[in-house]
Amino acid sequence: MSIEVSQLTRMYGEQKAVDDISFSLNRGEIVGFLGPNGAGKSTTMKIITGYLKPSQGTAVVCGIDVQQNPIAVKRKIGYLPEANPLYYDMYVQEYLYFVADVHGLPNKKQKIKDIVDTVGLTPERRKKTGQLSKGYKQRVGLAAALLHDPEVLVLDEPTTGLDPNQIVEIRELIRNLGKNKTVLFSTHILQEVEAICDRVIIINKGRLAANGTLDELKTGHEGKSLEEIFKNLTTNNN
Repeated sequence: MSIEVSQLTRMYGEQKAVDDISFSLNRGEIVGFLGPNGAGKSTTMKIITGYLKPSQGTAVVCGIDVQQNPIAVKRKIGYLPEANPLYYDMYVQEYLYFVADVHGLPNKKQKIKDIVDTVGLTPERRKKTGQLSKGYKQRVGLAAALLHDPEVLVLDEPTTGLDPNQIVEIRELIRNLGKNKTVLFSTHILQEVEAICDRVIIINKGRLAANGTLDELKTGHEGKSLEEIFKNLTTNNN
């Protein structure tokens, strides 16, 4: 398994942001992680990537327990959080050199050139990140997440705020990355999930509400659309 989450719980005071959820992702899967705002998606992703500690349960990435060896896990993961953490006074290439140094990468010049080409940043590579459009800022975040060639990608709403053309381009990039990497990404765009995902995980109020392929979900819900299934699973009071 590339990602294995077992009985994961995260408390904020008396509130359970994540409530005893378990799931796993196989190598090469693209899995959509869905839920309404406040469902616990970002908290779960932060635990998987080692940025938050769980109150209970475990997260294992590529066979490594996140709590026992978080640095080793970070070498395996490329993470793009919802709030893309860029240094706006740094130039694109300067920022990527900084990220490469953090990872201790050899042959930085060639790797940066390759990743800039991969994510379509070439026309903007000499600008400061603060001068870029939302779409190109997301590309810089993706470039930083991909630079060390991780086995697993965790992307928290990577297409938020992008225009339709940019969404299509980032969607295609994720689809291509999924050919040899495991991808877990959250989104509110259900058409995006239908376009590129092998499987869907839905959480609601911190609990696992569904986990299966689109066909499995539709078969289990009388052939309803993903939109209808999502609405039914996330508007109940259970």
